[in-house]
Order: sequence, then C-alpha cells, then structure tokens
Amino acid sequence: MRYMATYDLMETLRNTNQWLGATARTMASYPAFAAIPNPMISLMAAWGEVTERTFERMSAKPDWGIRSIACDDGKDHLVHIRTVVERPFGDLIHFDVAERDTKARKILLVAPMSGHYATLLRSTVISLIPDAEVYVTDWHNARDIPVSAGKFDIEDYTLYLMEFMREMGPDTNVIAVCQPAPLTLAATAYLAELDPDAQPRTLTLIGGPIDPDATPTDVTDFGRRVTMGQLEETMIQRVGFKSAGVGRLVYPGLLQLSSFMSMNAERHSKAFTEQIMRVSRGEASDHDAHNRFYDEYLAVMDMPAEFYLSTVERIFKNGEIARNAFVVDGHRVDIGKITDVAVKTVEGAKDDISAPGQCVAALGLCTGLPDEMKAAHLEPGAGHYGIFAGRSWRNNIRPLVLEFIDANAGTERKSSKANAA
Repeated sequence: MRYMATYDLMETLRNTNQWLGATARTMASYPAFAAIPNPMISLMAAWGEVTERTFERMSAKPDWGIRSIACDDGKDHLVHIRTVVERPFGDLIHFDVAERDTKARKILLVAPMSGHYATLLRSTVISLIPDAEVYVTDWHNARDIPVSAGKFDIEDYTLYLMEFMREMGPDTNVIAVCQPAPLTLAATAYLAELDPDAQPRTLTLIGGPIDPDATPTDVTDFGRRVTMGQLEETMIQRVGFKSAGVGRLVYPGLLQLSSFMSMNAERHSKAFTEQIMRVSRGEASDHDAHNRFYDEYLAVMDMPAEFYLSTVERIFKNGEIARNAFVVDGHRVDIGKITDVAVKTVEGAKDDISAPGQCVAALGLCTGLPDEMKAAHLEPGAGHYGIFAGRSWRNNIRPLVLEFIDANAGTERKSSKANAA
C-alpha cells in the first residue's frame, strides 16, 4: 500500500464524487426542468448538493470562525488569531481579543493529532476565551509538509509541547484533550527535570489514554490485535504528486475517515438520507445542525506515518507512559519528577474511546506530587466528545477546570524556593 498511486487513487475517487454531485445539482437546476412536475428532479438536485458538499469538505481545512467575543464591558471585541511559534508540523496560536485587558488566566489547549484539525476544539475555545488568554496547538496536515522537513514521531511531538510551554512561561495552565494527554504529561515531567522554571502552573488531562490497559475498549483491542507490520502495510501510503509533501509517508485522512464512518455506518447513512430529503423540501440551511457537524467531522488531515505507528506501538502496545518508561531523545522521562504542577484528570462515564480508568491513571504516576495537588473528576452520563465540547463540558466540567486553575494560581512553587535558596 505504500505507493503514491494508491494515495492518488483515493483523491481521484473523492474528486470524482465531488464532480458528480456538482454535475447533478447543476443539471437538475436548469430553469426548463421547473416546468416538469417530477419530484425526482428536486431529489436529484438535493442529492447533488449534499454529495458535492460532503466530498468537498474532505480536502479543506475548516476555518475557526471566531470573529468576535462579548466581553464584560458589554461590547463585542474582535478576535485575531496570531501565530506565536511557527514550526513545520504545527504552530502555537493565540486568540488575541482586541482592546481587552489581558486576562490573568493563561491557557494552553493541546489539540489532538488524530485525523481532525485543531478546529475540532472550536466550541471549547469559544467557551474559554471570555475568561482566559487562550493558546492552541495548531497541527499541520502532513500532506502539505515537504519531506525535507524530516520525521515527526511522538518524541518530536513531546519536544514541540516543551517548546510551546517554554514560550508561554511558568504561569501557563495546560489542558490536553484526548490523544495528547500522555505526551503532555511526559513533556511536563521532562520540563520538571530539565527546566523547572518553565513548568506550567496546572495540568488538566481530559479523556486521554494514559494507561490504555486500565479499561479495555474497541480502540485498545484493535491495537492489541494487529501487528505493526500489518498496520504499516495496510494503513501507510505515500503522498501523491498533487501536494507539497509528495513522497512523505502518511496515514491518509481519507483512510482514517473511512474507518471513522464504518464504526457507525448505519447512523451516518441515515443522517445523509435525511439531509437530502430536507434539502429537497427546502428545509435545510447552510449552517443547520447537519452541516455544522459534518463540516468538521469530514474535514480530515493526513498524519505523519511515524507519529501514527509510534503512538500505536509505544503508547498502546508497549504502554511506555503507563509503565513510566517513556524515552525522549535518548533520555528516560520520569513522571515522578513532577512535584509542583497541580494535575487534574477528567473522564466521561460513558466514554467508549478513552474509558474511565485510563486517564486517572496519571495521578498514580505522579509519585512526587502531594495529594492536595491532585484532583480527578468523573462526569456521569458523558461520552468522549461531551467531556470537552458538549453539554457536560459547558455546564459542569468547564467551571470545575477554571476553579482548579484559580485554586492553584497563587501557590508558591518548590522550584522558586530552590532558586531563591
């Protein structure tokens, strides 16, 4: 499978389906057809509109769409997205609210590199901007990164996080969502050892696989069933000639999307059928519930092959984080070195991706951290998405996280005491 031809074939199929949808929509929209009282014509136009939009989404990065925010002064303030640190595989961006006093809370939101763009956290960002200076890790699509930029595996990811934390300073409050939770924990521990003054103030881990074996799920079972050779042969391809990353080995976004869709094929099929009927009746809109969800869900990015393979092998199969045996750049990272970064874990009781027990395992690894600086929250009835972007996040988890941040904002740090001595 590691050929450009298979990558280009997938892109050709996507492009062809987009063209078919556009063609059907255009043909069925001829004014002359309006004189023919046949409902199949309106259904054809509706099918074409939904199909064109569906396949067009897969090749474009969604916009953040955060243009202004209401502040305490009762005015809407413009939001400017500024790049703070620019790197080949990802940037550190800041949502700068114009003409607003700098907020005391400074939050680094670590987005997952797991098929979707960082914009998947749009609602999370929107909920935090009024109360904090929000920074986000904005990972790049691997197909757009030239081969000359080199590799990017989980060690490189960890080093990127360390650089971002250093840039933001010691008053940073880090929130890691899902996949990056174990690597964010490792980056914090590495900083605690190498550069204590650059450690964040707090670390909140939301639904992450710190110990995947603590509570098995379909995701962990898959990681156990397949061999690394099977994954490399069936999931990895080379970027085709159309993109700047031509020749780079990646886990293609389109292949990832097919896996996502197959897990709930019946539900997705029903959703698209119902949307076609709504469009044909004139009941759909550009930003209705269906389009808001699928505009984000279908927008996928290629993942560097070495990052995907090293995640499966070292985090899931070998459990290096869970065993406190993770190595970065030849150095073993000891999570027990975290001694003055308050750590909180958040899990959803109905999370079927990172099930309860996987994330809270982080607290047991922080052997050097006092119990009063550890916290855990299990949200009843919440699934994976709900704990960082749904109703559970808005109503329950977000206030608890901000309260946790504030509770540890003024604590004197051991590293500061040591430097003073």
